[in-house]
Amino acid sequence: MSDRASAIAGFLAANGWAGAAPVPLAGDASFRRYYRIIDGTRRAVLMDAPPPEKEKLPAYIAIADALRRLGLSAPEIDAADHDAGLLLIEDFGDDTFTRALAAAADERALYTLAIDTLIVLQRAVAEAGLPDLPEYDETRLLTEASLLVDWYVPAAHGRKLPEAARVEYLDLWREALRPAVPEIPTLVLRDYHVDNLMRLPGRAGPRGCGILDFQDAVIGSPAYDLVSLLEDARRDVPAALRAAMTERYLAAFPAVDRARFRRAADILAAQRNSKIIGLFVRLWQRDGKPAYLAHLPRVWRLLERDLAEPALAPLARWLDRHLPPALRWLPDAAAMSAA
Repeated sequence: MSDRASAIAGFLAANGWAGAAPVPLAGDASFRRYYRIIDGTRRAVLMDAPPPEKEKLPAYIAIADALRRLGLSAPEIDAADHDAGLLLIEDFGDDTFTRALAAAADERALYTLAIDTLIVLQRAVAEAGLPDLPEYDETRLLTEASLLVDWYVPAAHGRKLPEAARVEYLDLWREALRPAVPEIPTLVLRDYHVDNLMRLPGRAGPRGCGILDFQDAVIGSPAYDLVSLLEDARRDVPAALRAAMTERYLAAFPAVDRARFRRAADILAAQRNSKIIGLFVRLWQRDGKPAYLAHLPRVWRLLERDLAEPALAPLARWLDRHLPPALRWLPDAAAMSAA
């Protein structure tokens, strides 16, 4: 038995699950691994978070508690070993929105539930006050946007971007992000999309939407989680559905300046998609996870649409110079994703 397997067995035994055999569940883009634990009628999920993921466990626990206090459904925490990077959490089952959609569930109903859950979350935060979390500030946003030039550009060109061009890129982003600074910040989960949402039978309204993968939550723009949901890197969201869900969200906040909000949403969507393009290449090259490359054409289409926002015109011109359309695909990556 490996040291890690021994640590897991000891953790399970210490928390009333001696002899239970962990069954692997689907992983994600991080180094975390998940297992289902079954003992008769009892079920739980084991989160195995090796370094550096284990450093996020206190945040995961705190945010899960905060979400439940706000009246939403985040997994209960049954046991934790911070030093080992292990958690036992409530098992929400297998019915992610992604799987439900693949099984021909009502797309509009699922997205409506996701939007209504986001509305409840942001209203509850406005009433209860902001949790003590880092700000999604310029430094964080620029660091994420730099993934495109630090990982995608070398993959496309076969060489690093000249430093002067990199500096220009970040300066343009610094200027573009100014109109996206939120007047009234909120809790931003950052990965609010159908892969991380679950149907929970027996729970009414937004409590029937289980929320996963929130350990990187920050304080930032109310527009961010909306674009995370509606500009999904992994699936095409029909334009009519995007428009209807955006309208449903905005109708819940009648005091919001719609033009300002939509401008911020477009800017943050472009920032997010720039990050994702670089992130997916990093997952391939650094972490040996090429499957995400299959989504690159979609993310490029989303980014090109976002760049129609006038505030992003200088960035659009920069991309046309340094990453023209012929370089917005990676032949090697396409082969890897198809393998």
